[in-house]
Amino acid sequence: MRKLCSLILALAFFCGCQLATPALGQQPSSTENGRKVIRKVPPVYPPEAKRMSLSGTVKVVADIASDGSVKKIEPVGGSPILVQAAENAISRWKYAPGPETKEIVELHFTPGD
Repeated sequence: MRKLCSLILALAFFCGCQLATPALGQQPSSTENGRKVIRKVPPVYPPEAKRMSLSGTVKVVADIASDGSVKKIEPVGGSPILVQAAENAISRWKYAPGPETKEIVELHFTPGD
């Protein structure tokens, strides 16, 4: 049982880390559960965050409807300034149709763009 739990945790970590892709200073990553994202809208790096040279990672849990639309977003961690930008972008993402799921999404923000 312990080996099975360790294997599941390792697999979840590996899948979550494996999928980051750079995009204009922010790096949206695919979801941990692997539901395919059809359309990603990149987050807008907030001007206030640029002035402060603020960088960081925002993590949210997104409720995805069966038609692939994002129904609800719950922030799990990150700077409030960056969380708002992440929520604005992720709310416009479109996933492949399928059963309703909860997807964990991480966006990485870096200053300079």
